[in-house]
Amino acid sequence: MAAEVLTMTDAGLYCPAGDFHIDPWRPVERAVVTHAHADHLRWGSKRYLVSRAGEAVTRARLGPESVVQVAEYGHSLALNRAAVSLHPAGHVLGSAQIRVEVQGEVWVVSGDYKTRGDDPTCAPFEPVRCHGFVTESTFGLPIYQWASSPAIFAGVNDWWRANAAAGKASVIYAYSLGKAQRVLAGLDPSIGPIITHGAVERLTAAYRETGVALPATRYCGVAEANGKSKEQHAGCMIVAPPSAEGSPWVRKFSPHSSAVASGWMAIRGTRRRRAVDRGFVLSDHADWNGLQWAIREAGASRVWVTHGYTAVLVRALRERGLDAEVLATKFEGEAGSDAPGATDEATQAVA
Repeated sequence: MAAEVLTMTDAGLYCPAGDFHIDPWRPVERAVVTHAHADHLRWGSKRYLVSRAGEAVTRARLGPESVVQVAEYGHSLALNRAAVSLHPAGHVLGSAQIRVEVQGEVWVVSGDYKTRGDDPTCAPFEPVRCHGFVTESTFGLPIYQWASSPAIFAGVNDWWRANAAAGKASVIYAYSLGKAQRVLAGLDPSIGPIITHGAVERLTAAYRETGVALPATRYCGVAEANGKSKEQHAGCMIVAPPSAEGSPWVRKFSPHSSAVASGWMAIRGTRRRRAVDRGFVLSDHADWNGLQWAIREAGASRVWVTHGYTAVLVRALRERGLDAEVLATKFEGEAGSDAPGATDEATQAVA
């Protein structure tokens, strides 16, 4: 029955009954998209369907000429012979699980998701019951266990406060879509001014347009960075994408202390390989326990696993008696760029 709901094509996951693709990796007639990271949202399709919450960031990524249809979370649409609805995934602003029903058979494509509900920049994950569940496994190893956001940001703000007392600026590297805005939401603006890189500011504006409350920021282009003295930058927090690390732009803020916000910072070797002073373990993906919980809550007897430690998670699910298998994608294991149009943790070695 599953083959009648979803199947794989050379463009990605496809629903024959609805005649649409989910997160296709090349242009198609209709793309139903889980979220606006570039390994899920590709330019060039004729029509897109996204959540209403994700409209602003989608348009910021695709440009004004793309045809974008939006749907409220939980609202069912008829696409040919399939019923489709979008449900919060808790990953980044507008991220959605795609529920597809064909003749009573229900599959859910979760996209990227996190199950902790302590991120004020996006709607929290909501379990959706189904017969078949497509799950990511970016951090699908038992070693990945996340702390709460308040605990993480207490550490971030203490680091910033100490740098300010020492007369230094603080630079934190975080993906321009999702992670950067989550970092902004957790900062204590009483410590000092917050400066953003252009790639971060552009998408932060889309968050604000959607109604997400964030502290005041100041965009700093190359000209402004050149024109400011070191004393004027002391005590500032600079939020920039990983691509800015080591660039002439970021060197203008010296003396500064630098940090990376990423789930990969949980691994000591990854922290050592980065030329930064601190690593904060902050992920927009589910940890090992979150993956297990989400799959249990879905109630699916069949599970397709993609993006990450697929074999480990498949083995664990089979031990629970589930029919689990790996679903390979074009972006499995690839690295990307955090320039505008960037991917997220799932496809970057510095996530």
